[in-house]
Order: sequence, then structure tokens, then C-alpha cells
Amino acid sequence: MSKLALIIKREYLAKVRNKSFVVMTFLSPILMVAMVVLIAYLTKINDNQTQVIGVLNESDFFTNDFVGTDGTSYVHFSNLSLEAAKDSAVGMGYLGLLHLPELNNLEQLAERSFFYTKEAPSTAILDRLEGIFEDRLRLSRLQELGVSAQDFEAMENRFEIRTATFDGQKNLKGINEIKAFIGGGFGYLIMMFIIIYGGFVMRSVIEEKTSRIIEVIISSVKPFQLMLGKIIGTSLAGVTQFTIWIISASLLMLIAFSIFDIDPSALSASTEMTTQVAGDMAPPVPTVDKTMQLYAQELLDIPWLMLICFFIVYFILGYLIYSSIYAAIGAAVDSETDTQQFIFPIILPLMLAIYVGFFSVFSNPHGPIAVGFSLFPLTSPIVMLMRLPGGIGEGGVPLWQVLTSIALLIVTFVGIVWLAAKIYRVGILMYGKKPTYRELWKWLKY
Repeated sequence: MSKLALIIKREYLAKVRNKSFVVMTFLSPILMVAMVVLIAYLTKINDNQTQVIGVLNESDFFTNDFVGTDGTSYVHFSNLSLEAAKDSAVGMGYLGLLHLPELNNLEQLAERSFFYTKEAPSTAILDRLEGIFEDRLRLSRLQELGVSAQDFEAMENRFEIRTATFDGQKNLKGINEIKAFIGGGFGYLIMMFIIIYGGFVMRSVIEEKTSRIIEVIISSVKPFQLMLGKIIGTSLAGVTQFTIWIISASLLMLIAFSIFDIDPSALSASTEMTTQVAGDMAPPVPTVDKTMQLYAQELLDIPWLMLICFFIVYFILGYLIYSSIYAAIGAAVDSETDTQQFIFPIILPLMLAIYVGFFSVFSNPHGPIAVGFSLFPLTSPIVMLMRLPGGIGEGGVPLWQVLTSIALLIVTFVGIVWLAAKIYRVGILMYGKKPTYRELWKWLKY
């Protein structure tokens, strides 16, 4: 154990004393915060700009339908020809010109109306304009069938069913997706940590192998001890750097947002939440403040302590598994260029965990796909964290699935370390030849 401790200490100090490590430890948070602040600032500027659309309405319809909203305003032309209106819209820098010809039939008018722009308009603008036409056409068709305008307004009222658990607890629409995003954020951190610091382990092995230092080291240390020491030492250095990043980036973010007067909500698209809650005394459509309070309460009810504890468990086990694979690859090649053929098979399970995990957990967090990926060792550190914000036990992840997932991770880690040590034992002394998958299979039999 004393030799293992010395290797861990050596690897840790070698990493944290490296000039590039020190520079990136303090420079990366500044760059990350600067990027986030820039995106938020540009989003704020973009949201403050109003898009102007010219309207040349030569008909008797749509006289009061094109009313300005947030981000969009309409300028109505009159007593102008179509060409003159186009020239005016272009000259004044409008987004486009909507032309409604002089027709007495609404159906024909809708078919012959055109929206002229300098370049292809965004989908949001087209949806907004098409919605105005669709509402007026629907009203006209219903009026022909004897439906009044008041009846039409009553028909247009949206309905959202009230939901609650069997115990009477109120449910909120979309809260499961929000919880999956939270868990996915933890899983994404694990994936990025594995990709970044797993590569550190691989490069460390390659450097010692190419410098022939490894030949001296293995004369007094077993390959298994050397590999395990590299993994633990590098991971500790990574945790140190990651902790500094989180603390410094959080402080810088708060300072930057306060200085530039940026609302953090500017980073996400603004959406209306008109969620109706269960209960006889609930209002038909809760106010935005009330809805936000309900969502905030749901987020506070997430078992954060449990989630953080399991994040640490899955983080450690997942990183150890993938670091062992990276170390084995480093022992099998002579240069970092030769690692490219082996990297994609390693990253593929992480990519599957992120994308398949999101799709499966969003639609059915307790379905066979979500359960299978949360038990499979190479994807469980990410997918299981997407399911855990719902809690453990009734209504959440069954306890046996969590325990089985952790047990499989431990068994897989021991198995991969054993296999990686066999590759490591042969590969650290192999020079001048690029190994193939067939040769790696032979090394496992030695």
C-alpha cells in the first residue's frame, strides 16, 4: 500500500504543478463565464429588437387583426401600389411586406395573400402570421354554419386537465421533464469529466512509455499498482481542478450578471406556463406567479441530498471504469495519434447514455429502455441520474434497481481493471507497432 500511496502522490503532484494545469485551472472559469455572459448579453439585445412588418391590406378583411406584440410590430400602408409598398418596406428596413389583395371572398383572399421578404423568414414569424389567417378562416367557416363570434371565443378556450396523485398531491405538467434535465445535467458533468480526465490518464501512460521511464518503474512496482495509482492520482487532480472551476465560475457568474444587469432567464427561451392544478378550490387558470411558486416548490421537494450522494457514487464508479479503459489504451499504443481508432468505442456508450437516456426518460422513466440503460454499467452513471430526481421507492426508482446498478458497476470495474491490467502488463513494453483489436485479444490471454 505504501508504493500505491507514493504513486498516487507522485501523479497528483505532477499534475497540479504542471504550468498548463495551473493556467487552465484559473483561466477556464474566466473563459466559460465570459462565454455565458456574452450569450446572455447578445440574447438580451436580440430580444429588445422589434421586428417590423409592413401590411398592405386592400381588402375589407383583417382590419384589426394585425396588432403589434412583444418583438413584432405592424405598419399599415394605404393608398400605395404593391411595388411602391415593397420599395417602402425595403427602404425603411422592414422585415417584410404582407400583401392582402382586394377581394370580396375570404377564402380566395387567404389563398392569394403573399408575404414578401428579402430573405427566408423565420418559422416563428410565419407561424404567427399563419395563425392570424387560420383564426379568421375558422371563424368565417363556423359563422357560415351558424356559430356566433361569442360561441367561437368560447370554443377557442384551451382545456388542461387537472391531475393529482392518488394521495391528493397536485401534479404539474412538465415537472418530470424538468427533473430529467436536472439529472441529465449531473450525468453530463460525469461524461465531460470522463472525457477530459480519462484522456489525462491515457496521455500520462503514453508519456512514461515513450520516455522509457516505465521500464524502471515496473522493476519495483506491479503493473496493477502503477495503473491504479495513476487513475486515482489523476482523478484527485481532476477533482481539485473541477472544484476550483465550480466555485470560481459561480462567483464570477454572480459578479458578471450584477455588473451587466443580465437576467439569468435570458439564457432560456421564454415560454408561457398556464398549468392548471388539482383541487376544488384551484382557480381555472392560475396566475404566472402562482404557477412559478408551484414549480419552485416541486424543485425544492427533489431529494437533493440523496441525488448529490448518488452523483458522487456514480461519478466515482463511472470514472474508475472508463479511466481503466483509457489507461489500457495508453499502454497499448506508442503515441496519442494511434489512440484515435480506440477512442470512439469508448465515447459511444456515453453518447448513447445522453441521447437515448433523454428520449427514454422523458417519455417513460420506468419503461424497459430507461430501466435497461440505467442498469447497463457503461451507461448507468448517466441514465440512472436522470431517473433519480423522482426519488427512490414508490413513484420513483425502485430500490432494487439502484442497488443492482451499483453492484453491476462495482463488478464491472473489477473486471475491467483485471482485463486492463493484463493489457497494461504486455502493452507497456511494446514499442514500434500499432496494435490491432486481434492483438489486444491475444494480450488478454497471456
